[in-house]
Amino acid sequence: MSGGGTGGHIYPAIAIANELKRRHPDAEFLFVGAKDRMEMEKVPQAGYAIKGLWISGIQRKLTLKNLMFPFKVIHSLIEARKITRQFRPHVAIGTGGFASGPLLRMASRAGVPCLIQEQNSHAGITNRLLAAKAKKICVAYDGMERFFPAEKIVKTGNPVRRDLVGLKAGGAEALSHFGLVPGKTTLLVLGGSLGARRINQLIESKLGFFQGRDLQLIWQCGKGYYGTYGKHDSPRVRVMPFVERMDLAYIASDLIISRAGAASVSELCLVGKPVIFIPSPNVAEDHQTHNARALASKDAALLMPEADLEEHFESRFAGLLLDGAQRERLGENIKKLAMPRATEHIVDEIEKLWG
Repeated sequence: MSGGGTGGHIYPAIAIANELKRRHPDAEFLFVGAKDRMEMEKVPQAGYAIKGLWISGIQRKLTLKNLMFPFKVIHSLIEARKITRQFRPHVAIGTGGFASGPLLRMASRAGVPCLIQEQNSHAGITNRLLAAKAKKICVAYDGMERFFPAEKIVKTGNPVRRDLVGLKAGGAEALSHFGLVPGKTTLLVLGGSLGARRINQLIESKLGFFQGRDLQLIWQCGKGYYGTYGKHDSPRVRVMPFVERMDLAYIASDLIISRAGAASVSELCLVGKPVIFIPSPNVAEDHQTHNARALASKDAALLMPEADLEEHFESRFAGLLLDGAQRERLGENIKKLAMPRATEHIVDEIEKLWG
């Protein structure tokens, strides 16, 4: 299995492995990641072995690091071939990220059936390059024939954490967990697992605006930003580097501001609350904007580009806050897009490959 670079590639791979392990307790697993990337820490924490390749992406700006890219690719292909020969897998699974390219290419060359899982509505370059070698391609959005052969595509959705499937109402208990009070509108702010600088800047600048509308906040600012924004923690504004109990945060919230990574979008579809997506403009091929636009086009969320925040945030947020019918409609429409059994369906496809 290979998927890494960001949590959006790592956690789907781990979720798939967990479901495979549940069905096949005696199965052996080996993850392959990129050295010095977060998968080298997160995968062992989940209980799986991992090997690292000397691989990275091409920088979007001119840099000396790009001169090393061809050497990294050749080295990684050699290592991936060695790993494949030693481990002798029945199937190879890629969820995106730099390392999945060399691994799945060498696995397919060795006759190993390959499956790739694309989380985003705009396919990443690694998965596009691997499509010709893959037996099956599991996707989360319609219209992916733009990137992949139609006969290989299976719409499964994205893997999500099992504790988010079938969330039950219980706002008072959830609010109590965060030290908040019932009866006030609660805004949940998410910037992804690492935090989002621009969203943090926005929230800090609008604390008076939120207070004037009698809101209380759960604000996940990210570990690297807590030193800057933790000073705003108060009974009405709960600032945290990371939210451990995301299930309770979702239950407690009435409105959500979030980045639009694939994992976040899939979780928020399950939650069924009104969402304002502020996509990161700094990700490969602007895939977060594509993800958010796919939902906004179905009246299932609001999309606010970073470039529009200064001029339009207050008016659009206040409009949503005052329009109960719009909030209800957005919540209902995003819930319709949920695919809670995505992991199981992906594993069904994997099982067919070695059957």
